Amino acid sequence: MSTNPNPPVVQPGAGNNIIINPNQRLNPVLNCIRNVGKEFGDIIPDYQVGRTTCILFLSLKYHRLHPEYIHMRITKLGRSYNLRILLIMCDVTEHQELIRELTKVCLINNITIIVAWSIEEAGQYITTFKQFEHKPPDLIKERVDKDYASTLQTALTSINKVNKTDVETLQTSLGSFADIAKASSDRLQNLPGFGQVKVKRVKEAFEKPFRNAVTNATFSLGSQVTAVPSGAGDVDTMVTNPGPR
Repeated sequence: MSTNPNPPVVQPGAGNNIIINPNQRLNPVLNCIRNVGKEFGDIIPDYQVGRTTCILFLSLKYHRLHPEYIHMRITKLGRSYNLRILLIMCDVTEHQELIRELTKVCLINNITIIVAWSIEEAGQYITTFKQFEHKPPDLIKERVDKDYASTLQTALTSINKVNKTDVETLQTSLGSFADIAKASSDRLQNLPGFGQVKVKRVKEAFEKPFRNAVTNATFSLGSQVTAVPSGAGDVDTMVTNPGPR
């Protein structure tokens, strides 16, 4: 019989303040946590930035001297908190192997790893998590303009190697989205800035089969594009007639 997971830790009286473990009292990062309330409290992690979100702080210089420390802290943390973050302060030159090792530890223990390269950056991360505690997810969602040119640019720059300048070149030289989709490799390669690799990426985007998660049908983008009405505001209007499997 399966057992229910432990409920997340909820510290009473957290309010709008970041709760700080007293062992962080001398950490210079505290001076870089601004525009939010701070108070010391009896918590297991180093910082509690939400009712179910916590942060463990680790200096790589300290980790190199005491590699067992973070394992002890993670063990003590157990399964508490829904979102658990390991905030690493990268203060050593040879950091690649250390970060790789800690990434594996975080993957095993369901912890999100974030690397800061200065105490100011570390303080900003801690501050931001608290400030966004009650914000809706779409607040940080990319904002895309709804005019035709912006929609076209958003769609085409999602292709690897294609940048905004390339989109302007495509639109000026070929015209509509449908014309771009139907252009031959030779035609594309004659455009400025379009080498073999970039042309290959563009053609693959329109012609390489992919599986639609909704219809479970395999089709290629190029075979179904007819036209994009001038002023279209939704990329979905570009895919109008899914073909058969």
